[in-house]
Amino acid sequence: MTPTGLAGSYLCRGVRGAITVEENTAEAILAATHELLTALVDANGIEPDDIGAVWFTTTTDLNAEYPAVAARRLGWTDTALMCAHEMNVPHGLPKCVRVMILWNTPRSAREIHHVYLRGAVELRPERSSQLTR
Repeated sequence: MTPTGLAGSYLCRGVRGAITVEENTAEAILAATHELLTALVDANGIEPDDIGAVWFTTTTDLNAEYPAVAARRLGWTDTALMCAHEMNVPHGLPKCVRVMILWNTPRSAREIHHVYLRGAVELRPERSSQLTR
């Protein structure tokens, strides 16, 4: 049986996104992560039962809260979630939350909509047509 109970060929696809956070507070991190996850779900029609796992990273200047808490608050209570810090690259984008959702879907990689919001737009400018979905 496929993840949603429908016939077809499903593969695990990576859905990427990022968002910048205004300040290192739990409230700011959770609000930004909620905004990002909601945009990714809306852009792709992701159902929580079809998610294999979610990997969050934050830049080292964000440590007031785990971004995974926002996913739990969305009801992703049975989803495997992991948080880590991004590499501390000197020219990297500050105050940034990144996510990779491992999604079981019949869509091709080309059909996946990756979402980059706020200052994170600069990470993937070639995806500018997908940024507002």
